[in-house]
Amino acid sequence: MVKRVVSGMRPTGSLHLGHYFGVIKNWLELQKTDDCFFFVADWHALSTKYEDKLNLNKLSIDLVKTWIACGIEPEKSTIFIQSDIKEHSELYLILNMITPVSWLERNPSYKDLMEQPEFKDKNMAGFLTYPVLQTADIIMYDAEIVPIGEDQKPHIELAREIVRRFHHLFETDILKEPQSLLTEISKLSGLDGRKMSKSYNNSIYLDDDTETIWQKIRSAKTDTNRIKKTDKGDPEVCSVWEYQKIFSDEETQNDIYSQCKAGSIGCMQCKKICSQNIDKFISPIREKKNSLTDEYILEVLEKSKQKASKIAKEKMEKINKLIKG
Repeated sequence: MVKRVVSGMRPTGSLHLGHYFGVIKNWLELQKTDDCFFFVADWHALSTKYEDKLNLNKLSIDLVKTWIACGIEPEKSTIFIQSDIKEHSELYLILNMITPVSWLERNPSYKDLMEQPEFKDKNMAGFLTYPVLQTADIIMYDAEIVPIGEDQKPHIELAREIVRRFHHLFETDILKEPQSLLTEISKLSGLDGRKMSKSYNNSIYLDDDTETIWQKIRSAKTDTNRIKKTDKGDPEVCSVWEYQKIFSDEETQNDIYSQCKAGSIGCMQCKKICSQNIDKFISPIREKKNSLTDEYILEVLEKSKQKASKIAKEKMEKINKLIKG
């Protein structure tokens, strides 16, 4: 049976390979079988980036371009911007009225970030309550499935608790309790071996050009015990080998693995092969994205906005009728 899927991403800059293998790849599979709603979470971007004066319009259009360039199809999926559907903020307000602060303070993500000095000054109300906005985003469209990473499980459980509390307080059952769909963790680390992240400056982006990809791979961390080309290496401790396993074919992988072990291939030669294969993967995405105009993206967003808005208006009419009696 076709299920309703809802998922979003914050427009905070270019997407990297970690985003593709951790999120978008899963979306591409879901859109084949389910009714998918993918939204640009621009209000969520303000929960931690409010000081950065982000050009959210530009970033939102760029994000949607990347999704479509990766294969998200407007004909199959509903793609919209969160702030274009004002009912999200209305439902967020209502849910805030019934959500205990203690529920939000026990959120592991909130507690973890509050232990980091750079986030203590950003302890704004919106940051504390962003799981409530996330709940509104999800239940607005009767989402049955929400694809998430392991770290987001507490957020979905909180959403389910808020739904149950709403049903109890207003003696109804009009909201659906969403179910988590755990997505496979991206096996792709950053160029330095750590998690791929913009803040670590260790990422390869989906719009990087050929030369940029090569310069990044060229500086990637390899087996530190290998000094000379003839030294025998260990691919398992080399960051570049992680990329070879994903972007190179099996024959190339086997050749590189055995030659590295034997000390018959140099790191630069290995990196050159890896860089070329990454570029071969990214190139169609980059070219497709460059071919998409802002006007086309705005047309896609307007069409989807009408669909999302209709659903949201109907949902809020039912909720307001319950609350106001």
